[in-house]
Amino acid sequence: MTKASGVHTPDAHRVPSTDQLDRLRAQTPMYDAVIEEVDGRRIRIGDHWLVDFASCNYLGFDLDPEIIAAGEAAVRRWGTHPGWSRLLGNPRLYPDIEERLTELLGAPDSLVLPTITHIHMSVLPALVDSGSVFVEASAHKTIYDGGSYARGLGAQLYRWHADDPDELARLLRSAAADRPRVVCLDGVNSMTGNIPDLPRLAAVCREWGALLYVDDAHGFGVIGERDGTGDGAGGGTPYGTRGNAVVRHCAETYDDVVLVGGFSKAYSALLAFVAVPTALKEELKLAAPPYLYSGPSPVHSLAAVLAGFDVNDSRGDELRATLHRLTARVLAHLRELRVHTPNRHATPVIELPLSAGYDLKDAADLLWRHGVYVTLAAYPLVPRGQVGFRVQLTAAHTDEHVDQLNAALTELAAHNALRPTLL
Repeated sequence: MTKASGVHTPDAHRVPSTDQLDRLRAQTPMYDAVIEEVDGRRIRIGDHWLVDFASCNYLGFDLDPEIIAAGEAAVRRWGTHPGWSRLLGNPRLYPDIEERLTELLGAPDSLVLPTITHIHMSVLPALVDSGSVFVEASAHKTIYDGGSYARGLGAQLYRWHADDPDELARLLRSAAADRPRVVCLDGVNSMTGNIPDLPRLAAVCREWGALLYVDDAHGFGVIGERDGTGDGAGGGTPYGTRGNAVVRHCAETYDDVVLVGGFSKAYSALLAFVAVPTALKEELKLAAPPYLYSGPSPVHSLAAVLAGFDVNDSRGDELRATLHRLTARVLAHLRELRVHTPNRHATPVIELPLSAGYDLKDAADLLWRHGVYVTLAAYPLVPRGQVGFRVQLTAAHTDEHVDQLNAALTELAAHNALRPTLL
């Protein structure tokens, strides 16, 4: 059922209590963990070493010597941290990033701010104003939070489902046409790893004069433009080339499309962006509070982004090929085990829901014993029917790491812990 403003909020968007946090910590050391040491994709928690499958550093840039060295050199030149908010002063690193990012995305222009959460809580309400915001039901919680903030400022908030464009059209038709209408969704979905039918959804939005706002946090750096030959991928994998995000991957234009993304995943740096026309970019410098009222990103992160562009140009497609190969190994093993995952597009975000009635603590204990660290998805952080865990692959993983993960998945399947594939 479509959720409109003022009605019951889904469980996954309620604010958990401190008691719930205590229960999560009591279940497993994988929650609120203190990580003592990192060795490649291995991490140490206390005295226990695990392979890290919770990292979103998809291209392995966090461990890349070239990028680390570039950050160190920039810190020697600029110091550890800029002393100004962006409106007051910008190290040359900022305009250099925006220029190269805009070219990579094939976008009209771009504005970078510290985090995606900053963008959802500032840019999104500015775009919506007193109009209507339509947040897709499985979109990241921070998008919902931005929509909720916009509602507090006078906007109407609706929920819709990406697999039902007709539902979206009905909602757009019912909303006030003389006020802004902004439709929000994930690019690569943050849990399932799936890619939406962006061309169809963009067509619906354009038909009804709405703006499409896409958060591709997990797609930027991983998926990119496709050349239309063979399987349509280019770059030797279904990911395409260049890692320039979901709009280019789906051969869409930026007409009435706002793309949001972050460097904190594939590029391993604390920075985020919104791709918009230049006139809107200039308006957002005053309308989006973080441009003036937030501290800037650290110098090392800014330099890491620029060095990341260089690495992406020289060997990014090679890294994405490694990432796809490792991901395909895990997905093939799940098919052999007849275990369900909603991942249909072989992206490195693999959600594994538990079988009904199986205790997440028991699954976490087994993974811990196997030395496998994952992103646990517990209620109330996700709806009850989605309790399980998420596995993320990176180009810095090895085949031995995947062997270790697959062995743990085999044992979980033997205990009927993982939801089976529907035959």
